[in-house]
Amino acid sequence: MSIQLSRLAFFGLCLCLAISCSEPPEQAAAPTPPPAEAPQKVMTVSMPTIDSTITIEDLMGKIDPKKHPAFMPIEARYASRKNMYLRKEAHAAFARMHAAAKADGINLKIISATRPFAHQKRIWEAKWNGQRKVDGQNLSKTIPDPAKRALKILEYSSMPGTSRHHWGTDIDLNSLENSYFSKGLGKKIYDWLSTNAAQYGFCQSYSPKGPERPNGYEEEKWHWTYLPIARRLTEQYKLRITNEQIGGFDGAESATSIRVIENYVLGINQSCL
Repeated sequence: MSIQLSRLAFFGLCLCLAISCSEPPEQAAAPTPPPAEAPQKVMTVSMPTIDSTITIEDLMGKIDPKKHPAFMPIEARYASRKNMYLRKEAHAAFARMHAAAKADGINLKIISATRPFAHQKRIWEAKWNGQRKVDGQNLSKTIPDPAKRALKILEYSSMPGTSRHHWGTDIDLNSLENSYFSKGLGKKIYDWLSTNAAQYGFCQSYSPKGPERPNGYEEEKWHWTYLPIARRLTEQYKLRITNEQIGGFDGAESATSIRVIENYVLGINQSCL
């Protein structure tokens, strides 16, 4: 009996040891935490800043291009008359475009370029006061309302202080009549410019008016602007000049009521902005 009990005790001890030495059951894995959200990118908008290399006088044409270091006289072979000026970079770009056009049998001729404030004032006041008729009218008599008279002149002539021709970036080519560019040689010139001018940095400032350009001057097929400089000047004008600053000539009081900057200085071909 004692032997049997000893055997049972021995087997029981072995069983306990076997159980105690066995590996513990696997514990449930801890839940995997969700991946951390990637940090969101903060959108930064670059605000336009004042370009100290461009002055208020540059923007409003109160300069003398003969003395301004950025300007040069237009070479005679490119011009219809003497004493016209452009910014040097615009002149170099036009020279390249002129050579390319000539190789294709097209002769580009600059008939107007930089017009300072004083020059534009003479044009404006002659129309405003009736010395120069507009569509056969003496506007000082036929349109007494200042805003309406200004809008009539602004169909084709800029207010002093607001003209792109102040900047030395804009040129008028070959003719000041849209009809000239609708047939014959004029059409060939316009078609060539429409196809090729952008390669040299030039853009037609005043495209046909419509949904994309509801405001501003009427279409001018002759007026082309040198974008690499003109875009900077347009941005600076928008940033630094207000309608209330437009003055120094007859009829200037209408600038604010007709919002001349928003509707005319900035009312250009969207491709030129």
